Amino acid sequence: MTTTPETAPSETAAPGTVGPATATPATVARESHSRRDPQAGPPPGILAVVFTALFLAGLVISTVLAGGDPFPSPFGSTDSVTAYFRDHTGAVRVSGALQFAASVPLAIYAATVSARLNKLGVRAPGATIALAGGVLASAFLACCGLVTWVLSRPEVAGHGEVVRALQYLAFGLGGPGHVVLLGLLVAGIAVPGLLAGLLPRALSVAGLAVAAVAELSTLVLLADGAALLLPIARFAGLLWLIAAGFLLPRRRVRTEVRPS
Repeated sequence: MTTTPETAPSETAAPGTVGPATATPATVARESHSRRDPQAGPPPGILAVVFTALFLAGLVISTVLAGGDPFPSPFGSTDSVTAYFRDHTGAVRVSGALQFAASVPLAIYAATVSARLNKLGVRAPGATIALAGGVLASAFLACCGLVTWVLSRPEVAGHGEVVRALQYLAFGLGGPGHVVLLGLLVAGIAVPGLLAGLLPRALSVAGLAVAAVAELSTLVLLADGAALLLPIARFAGLLWLIAAGFLLPRRRVRTEVRPS
């Protein structure tokens, strides 16, 4: 007489379903986490890369089109500044267009990161500060691009005083105006990233340092020598936003303590 092994009722499952033996809370959580959140928005790391690429392309391409002549400093002589905008209208136009284009992914980045911080449970002002700083930084950069485009028009380039006035305006918008507000975006992500443990501690502390330098660049409006702070805060901020965009989690990881 042969015996048929009995199967415990708790281990059976209907075809096409997950049985109780496999449908543990951890399994269900992993399966739900593996599904893409349709409201997660575009990856902020990719947006930061696109923003950086467009901004750097404006610098590089305009310099190449100008035969290697860099974009003139607003603190240079009036004759050299006027000559540059008169002789390199095509390079100036490309520079303005790419700066304007770079403002778009920056605004989307700020909105996406702010929404993600809210979803991660951040109720402090950091998420709102990041949104406000990013949107305003995008607006200032867009205005800088449009003013630069105006400087590329031949009717404008022939008037030295008008060129100088517009160049100072473009510098104020895209220099201290944009960088100071970009620092608010960095700080708005770095502070909750540090306090809530959403980002590596070293990255959060570095973000606070970048934000501090960005805010100090306000001194450019009082002392021309402080202009050295602008490229430091700008390019360090670009790198930081890329790193934070890729490392900021989509959801909080909660560890469950199982009873022994």
